[in-house]
Amino acid sequence: MRVPSRRFFTPAVLTLIFSTFLLGMSEFVIVGILPDVARSLDVSEVTVGNLVAVFAVVYAPCTPFGSSYVARFPRFAAHVALIAVFLAGNVLCAFAVGYGMLVVGRVVIAVVSGTLVAVAMTYASDVTSPRNRTRFIAWVFSGFSVASVVGVPVGTWLAGALGWRWAFHLIDALTLALLAAMAVTLPRGGRPTRVGFLAQFRLFFDRRIQLGVLAVVFGAAASYTFYTYLTPMLRDEVGVPARYVSTALVVYGLACLWSNLVSGRLAARGKGVEPLTHIRPIYLAQAMLLFLLAFAAEVPALGAVLLVALGMMMYLQNSASQVLYMDTAASSHPGSMNLAASLNSMSFNIGIALGSAVGGAVDDASGLRWLGPSGAVFALLAAGTVTLLRRYVVDPNQPV
Repeated sequence: MRVPSRRFFTPAVLTLIFSTFLLGMSEFVIVGILPDVARSLDVSEVTVGNLVAVFAVVYAPCTPFGSSYVARFPRFAAHVALIAVFLAGNVLCAFAVGYGMLVVGRVVIAVVSGTLVAVAMTYASDVTSPRNRTRFIAWVFSGFSVASVVGVPVGTWLAGALGWRWAFHLIDALTLALLAAMAVTLPRGGRPTRVGFLAQFRLFFDRRIQLGVLAVVFGAAASYTFYTYLTPMLRDEVGVPARYVSTALVVYGLACLWSNLVSGRLAARGKGVEPLTHIRPIYLAQAMLLFLLAFAAEVPALGAVLLVALGMMMYLQNSASQVLYMDTAASSHPGSMNLAASLNSMSFNIGIALGSAVGGAVDDASGLRWLGPSGAVFALLAAGTVTLLRRYVVDPNQPV
């Protein structure tokens, strides 16, 4: 087995961060180019916004099943094959001749994206030291935030300058570069699991896992109720001129990046379920800010501040929930580690589907103004869920 380097940012770690950056850019770029796609394909913005929900609905169930299935094969070979499917989906999007073809491309990408995140997490013991575990988790997840800072704004700029298809052309080119980097930097270790496919799913009967999944679902739904329609909100509620929307998305993305990196520090405060229970005050603060977002149109400066603050909270739960899943599997379900590594992506995307669907319904019925208060309900549900987890901190040995 390769001995992890004492340096943290090794070529292998940077390659894995780059991989999640591309996954995030591909997933989130639709938020920045939503109006351009709608005009080009002659459909409504809500119809294009539904691509976010479709992506998440496919992503969520495929992630645990895909992660459990690929655990039976050599890791590196499975990783390369999944990236090839990801590339094919983005090529379909780039050359989509209608909305239906675009949906197919997004579905292909969604089928493999969550499994790719889970596979990236399994490299931790090979590319970094045990004391850097939560740091590794935070930085791999930070690839999604970097995508918000760089990928989505660049995609938005390309959409305005050359057309929205060029956002996907860029992703295609970068994916080819990723494949080359993987071949050079990633270790070839990682043995296939000997546990049966269905036996791995016993993990879902653990109450700690159930509550952790629910907390992430509600936390993600709270954010995506408004984030799916962030570009129209910036334009219509906060009053950002169209030429500055890309800049506003960069600012929001920086706030998200901060939240992802800080999440690693929060996750280091204990083991098992404990780090996620510390997120309860953050969920409560998020609920309050989401409620205040209803007044963004009356006080645009307040709306801008609120959106930045919400971006700073968007991913604070990520590393803590990943620690819960991995520690629970390691202590009680060691044959389900691949599956456990996939649960954060699965849970988050169920939340994305739920939040974006609710956001679309609220926008249709009442307008953008009420997206924030609708998200506040989910934030309160997340706070209540992590409250139930506290019993396992007090007595971690009780039956689960």
